[in-house]
Order: sequence, then C-alpha cells, then structure tokens
Amino acid sequence: MTLLDTIEIETAPQPGATIIVLHGLGADGNDFVPVASELDLSAVGPVRFLFPHAPVMPVTVNNGYRMRAWYDILGTELVRREDEAGLRRSMAAVEQLLAREQERGVPASRTVLAGFSQGCAMALMTGLRHRERLAGIAGLSGYLPLAATTAAERSDANALTPVFMAHGTADNVVPIARGRDSRELLRALGQDVQWHEYAMAHSVCMEEIQDLNAWLLRVLARP
Repeated sequence: MTLLDTIEIETAPQPGATIIVLHGLGADGNDFVPVASELDLSAVGPVRFLFPHAPVMPVTVNNGYRMRAWYDILGTELVRREDEAGLRRSMAAVEQLLAREQERGVPASRTVLAGFSQGCAMALMTGLRHRERLAGIAGLSGYLPLAATTAAERSDANALTPVFMAHGTADNVVPIARGRDSRELLRALGQDVQWHEYAMAHSVCMEEIQDLNAWLLRVLARP
C-alpha cells in the first residue's frame, strides 16, 4: 500500500509530538491547516502536523460522483449500510502513517489522531484499535463506525486513552444524535470521553478550537 499523500507542517525543528488530522468527505488535507494555525501548543514543544489526503473514489450517496473520501457512503442511514471494506482499507492507510511516525522518532504515546466528519469516524475507529497507546483521539462532528465490533476489536493499549468529541447542535449532515450515541457506547466501554456541544451546523467554531487546544495541552503534557 502506497503511503497517503500528506501535507506536513512542523512548528519547529525536531518535533517531539505529532497530530494527524483527517479531513471530511469531499475535502482534502488543506481543509484543517488554518485550524491548526489557531492552536497554541508552545508548552508542548515542537509539534508535527500531518494532513493526509483521502483517496478519490465514487461516492454512492452522491450519485457515484468521484471525490476524496475515506470510505463510501452507501445511503443516508449511516449505521445499517456501512462500507466496511472501505473503512478497513483506510484504517490500514492511517496505520501506515502512525508506523512512519514511530520510525521518525515520535512514539504513539506522543501522537494524537484527530478528524472531522468522515475523518472523525476514521480517527475513532483506527485509534481505538491501534496496538500501542496513543496520547489521545479527537473526533469532531462525526460518529463511531462499525460500532458493533468495537468492544471485540478495541486494543487494550487504548482502553484508557482520552477521547475528545465535539458536535454542532444544528448539524444537518451527521445528526448530533449519532455523536451522542457514539459517546455513550464509548463511555459504556470505560473510555475517557470529554464531550462538547456547540450552537453550530456541520462546521468548526472558535470555542471548539479553544476547548480542543486545552485538551491537547493536557494529553500532550510532558511527563
């Protein structure tokens, strides 16, 4: 499998922490570069941001139109008809990025996996199954895919990993009920979930960025 084409930004040389941000359906890695520039993680030290581009594929719900997507959306009912093959294929691609960070000297324990919408789904799915403990998992305006297999497939290494979840109360793309259901499932498994709701649609707001910033400082705090 070819490594995902990825935008890399380092806040200073020799980063000691990595944040991987997975974009939403139809966007690309550039989408969250401006959000990262709003974060102040100077207390953590140099940070490497990775913004991978999802592959281009036909998306069923959009009449087969080809766009960047981590997996196919087969219909408006997100739970009953999931593209499991696509989800697992993208999980393997994200795992490659995590492995490369290890090779470059940033351990999983200093890496945060984050994402928005489809990217949130990939961050939650991959992060919970990753075999080494991550610093944290952040999911914005999304949901937990393959929920029924999470308990059996979750890695013991990430059973206590902090999770940041945020959602807009007026989200008309991924209804907030999906996010809340995912939160409850994770909490029932004993996951440490910090949950936030904002008066917004399927987007990101400054208050959310500030809350995410505070959480990142906590999970990436130096021992």
